Amino acid sequence: MTIIRYDPFRDLRTLQEEVNRLFSNNLGLSFGEEGIARGAWNPNVDIYENKDQIVLEAELPGMNREDFDLTIENSVITLRGERHFEKKDETDNYHRVERSYGSFTRSFTLPQTVSGDGVKAEYRDGVLRVTLPKREETKARRIEVVGDQPGKSKTIDSNADVAASVDQSKAAGGA
Repeated sequence: MTIIRYDPFRDLRTLQEEVNRLFSNNLGLSFGEEGIARGAWNPNVDIYENKDQIVLEAELPGMNREDFDLTIENSVITLRGERHFEKKDETDNYHRVERSYGSFTRSFTLPQTVSGDGVKAEYRDGVLRVTLPKREETKARRIEVVGDQPGKSKTIDSNADVAASVDQSKAAGGA
C-alpha cells in the first residue's frame, strides 16, 4: 500500500489551471481583432425618476436621427442603431482612432408604474431624451387620516417609495 501525502493546495491549483485554460482558449475568440476593429460599443444611458415620469437619456454623439430606432414592446424599451466611421478624405492618415463605431442595442425593462401611452422622445445636441409618464394610480396623493380626538387629524403623503406625514394640529399652531 502506497502512502499519498496530503496537499491542501492541490484543488486550488487545479481550479487555477482550469480558469487559465478557459481564458487562453476562448478569450481570443471573443475579443479577437475583428471585434476591436469594429469598435463594438454601447451608448451611455442615464435613467432617473420624478413624481410624474421616468426619464431615459442616452448619449448618441455624432449620430443623425436616422441612425437609430426606439421601440417599446412588452414593457421593454429598446434603443438600437449604428454609428458609422466616415473617413473625411482619402489622403487622411489616422494615427489613432479612439471613438467607438459599430452597431449597438440597449434594452431596459419598464416598471409596472410606467404607462406605454404618451411616451415622448426628443433628440437634440447628441442626446436622446425619452420621457415615460407614470400611471395615474401610482402617482403620489394626499390622504387625510381622522383621529379619535376632535380637531386632530393627520395628512399622509403617499408615494410608492416614501411616505412622509405631517401632524396638522401642530402645523395649524395647536399643541
